[in-house]
Amino acid sequence: MSNCSDKSTSRSGCCGGGNPSQDKINPSSSSDVHDSVKDYYGKQLQGSDDLKTSACTTGPAATPPYIRQAIGEVHDEVAGRYYGCGLVVPEMLEGTSVLDLGSGAGRDCFVVSKLVGETGQVIGVDMTEEQLEVARKYIEYHREKFGFSKANVAFRQGYLEKLDEAGLEDGTFDVIISNCVINLVPDKEAVLKESYRVLRDGGELYFSDVYASEQVSDELRRDAVLWGECLSGALYWEELVSLAKKVGFSAPRLVRAAPISMKSDDLHAKLGSLRFVSATYRLVKVPESAVAASKEECATYDGSAANSPAELDFDHCISFPAEKAVAVSAGVSAILHSSRFSKYMKFSARPCCQKVQESDDLNPFTLADSSPSQPGGGCCPAPADSAYTTSGGPAKKSCC
Repeated sequence: MSNCSDKSTSRSGCCGGGNPSQDKINPSSSSDVHDSVKDYYGKQLQGSDDLKTSACTTGPAATPPYIRQAIGEVHDEVAGRYYGCGLVVPEMLEGTSVLDLGSGAGRDCFVVSKLVGETGQVIGVDMTEEQLEVARKYIEYHREKFGFSKANVAFRQGYLEKLDEAGLEDGTFDVIISNCVINLVPDKEAVLKESYRVLRDGGELYFSDVYASEQVSDELRRDAVLWGECLSGALYWEELVSLAKKVGFSAPRLVRAAPISMKSDDLHAKLGSLRFVSATYRLVKVPESAVAASKEECATYDGSAANSPAELDFDHCISFPAEKAVAVSAGVSAILHSSRFSKYMKFSARPCCQKVQESDDLNPFTLADSSPSQPGGGCCPAPADSAYTTSGGPAKKSCC
């Protein structure tokens, strides 16, 4: 689910931080980075044509029709002030409580508010008041558009590293989404910790962001424009794996990835061999009891989820066709049992002859570089000891 072409201006997320009036910033200073990003998104950026990379215009090969319909119902001013590097609309949202980190002018929030329905709730958090003013202006418009008796979306000003200051309590949300925003925060670990705190057990952080092929140099990290273009603050992708494990999340599940292109020769020269991709991952807050009870088994999707009657895509490698048993690893089993997916799944013992399907590579560059005829980018039957440990990190591979 990678969509960016639907975005335009006003997002306290990717694509557009960095005050043009200053060439350098201190990447270790949260206030310096925050001020730069707020200035750009609140005052400087006028449209997607101003961008110097495709980081915020990297779209998916196909957007599901029901999501396209919801996007089409978003007010033009909101849709015109939107940037991002992925389509952060996971499956099975009806009746859930969703938090959008870096909600900007609210496009993703309004799309998701339709999908969660009147019994669900969506809260957007952003640090830029100019964007929040636009989002709040259209709450009533979207309530009427979706035919709800009361609004199910609200917006709060705050920082992603300090969600407690925005009044968000422990164990509040079923799903957190974020679209090309975390790269702009200096302290990524703090964002993951806060996300973990406000999620319920079994809750999911489903987010798109920009990742680098290697560590970004200190010199590039001081470049204000490259911060705004979502590049200077990008994690080396292996850092996400280690941070997720450290915070307590499940092993990241790579959903999709797309390459990011540069629009100028000057940027190419400045970046050298450094490459970037946009990638969507799932991180799940799996309770210890589910990890302890997990085992390899078969999971069968019952086909009853709204908008996913025929098949449920779990990540870039694993999908669940309706009413067909799929052998899964202990790590995937723990996620399915503890999350919102559980009510749509039936579980049974795995026949010894049925091989477990598992992703063999968390590297988004492998997936982004894979040909259309091989969208999986690296899937294979996992060995008995599983391609991932249930605690979060990739285990030693011995298949394929």
